[in-house]
Amino acid sequence: MGRGKNIPRSFLADNPLAVKAEGIYIYDEAGKDYIDGCSGALVSNLGHGVKEIIDDLCRQMQTLEFAHPSRWNHQASEEAVELIGELTPGDLNYCWFVSGGSEAVESAIKMARQYFVERDGSESTKHKLISRFCSYHGATLGGMSVGGSTNRVQTYQPLLTPSAKLPATYFYRKPDGLTDEEFGAGCADALETEILNLGPENVLAFLAEPIVGSAGGAIVPDDNYWPRIRQICDKYDVLLIADEVMTGFGRTGKAFGVDHWEVIPDIIASAKGMAAGYIPTGGIFVKEKIIEAIKQGSGGFIHGHTYNANPLSCRAVASVLNYINKNKIIENVYDNGKVLGRGLEAIAKESPYIGDVRGKGYMWAMEIVADKDSKQPFGAGKKATAKAMAACLDNGMIVYPGGCRINGVDTNIVLIAPPLVTTEDEVMKLLDRLDASFKQFGRDIAA
Repeated sequence: MGRGKNIPRSFLADNPLAVKAEGIYIYDEAGKDYIDGCSGALVSNLGHGVKEIIDDLCRQMQTLEFAHPSRWNHQASEEAVELIGELTPGDLNYCWFVSGGSEAVESAIKMARQYFVERDGSESTKHKLISRFCSYHGATLGGMSVGGSTNRVQTYQPLLTPSAKLPATYFYRKPDGLTDEEFGAGCADALETEILNLGPENVLAFLAEPIVGSAGGAIVPDDNYWPRIRQICDKYDVLLIADEVMTGFGRTGKAFGVDHWEVIPDIIASAKGMAAGYIPTGGIFVKEKIIEAIKQGSGGFIHGHTYNANPLSCRAVASVLNYINKNKIIENVYDNGKVLGRGLEAIAKESPYIGDVRGKGYMWAMEIVADKDSKQPFGAGKKATAKAMAACLDNGMIVYPGGCRINGVDTNIVLIAPPLVTTEDEVMKLLDRLDASFKQFGRDIAA
C-alpha cells in the first residue's frame, strides 16, 4: 500500500501545497495567502468557493450525474446553450460541448472539414489549415500541429502534421521602419499570400487567438487586423476559427475577444472560464450555415467523446453564466481592467527590467528584458521568468509564465490575469504585491 505517486508537470519544481481557496486567494499549508493573479491558468474566472455554483453542482449530482449524448438530452445542456447564445456574436447559435480547450480546437477543425465535405461532396480538397507562429492551441496532436509555440512541440514533431504559419501581430519587436498600422496590415495580408500559395481550393480554415495567450503573452492586434482577416477568409471561401479558450466569457472586458473588433468568426472554440474551473468544460459555437449543411447532408457530426455535454459540465456552464449576468462581471472587467493596465504600466516605468506591458481587460502581460532601450532579452541561463515567478510567490502573488521564440528571440513573459470578480480595491492589493515582487526580482537577477 502507499506506493502510488503523482507524475508532476515538472520533476524540477518544488511547488507549495494548496490546502484551500476562497475568493481571489489560495492558501498553503502554513496559512499564507496568495492572490491568484492568473486565475490558475486563466480558468478560475469567478474566483474560488462560489457557494451558489457549488450548490447548483451538488443538486445536479444528486439529480442526474451522467447521461450519454448519443441517447439522451437533458435540461442542463438546454439551459447552458440558451445562455451561451445570448453572448455569442452573430448567428453562432449552435454549441457542441467538450471537456476542455484541446478538445474544443480538435472539434472545430473536424467540424470545418466536415462542413466542406457535406457542402461539396467527399471530393472536396479543402483540408489545409493556416495558423500563426507564437501561438498555442492545445496539447493534443491536432492542437500541437496548428500551434506555433516551438518549445512545446519539438519533442513530438515527427508525430505532427504542421499547418502553415503566419507572423503574429507582435508590435513590440516589429521590424524597424514600419508603423504599427503598416506592420499590422502586413500580418493580415500574409494570410492572403499563404492562401494563394496553398491554393484556395485546398485551404480549410484560418485558426488564431483574437489576443494571443500564454505563448506570446497578451499580444493585441491593431484595430484593422481582424476585420481584414475576415474579408480575406470570405474572399477565398476559407472558414475563420477563433480560439477563445483564454479570451472567452469576459476575460478581455467583452463577452469574446473578437467583439472588440465586431468580427464574427465561423466557429469559436472556448473552454477555461466557460465553467470557471468548477468542472472541466469546453465547447465550440458554430454558425447556422455550417450546421444546416450537416443537417441536410449526413445528419450528424462525425465525432464524439464520452463526456460530450455531460450534465455536470453543462450545469456548471449555466450556473457560471447566470452568475456573470447577475453580477455584471464583464462590466467589472471592462472598467477595472483599465485600472489594472495603468497600474502595470506604472510598475514597468519604475523597473529597469520590464520592457513592455500589453493586454486588455483582465488579461495582461509584462515582457522581461535585460535592457529596455535595446529590448535585449535575458539569456536562457539567467532563468528570468522562473526568478520573476519565484519573487512573486515570495510576495504572495501567483502569475502565469509565457513566452516563445519569435524573430530569433526567446522571450520572457509573465501573464497577469486575475479572476474577473476582482474588485478595484483587490486590483490595488495585487499591484502592491506585484510591485514588491519586481523590486525583489531586480535584486535577484542582479546578484
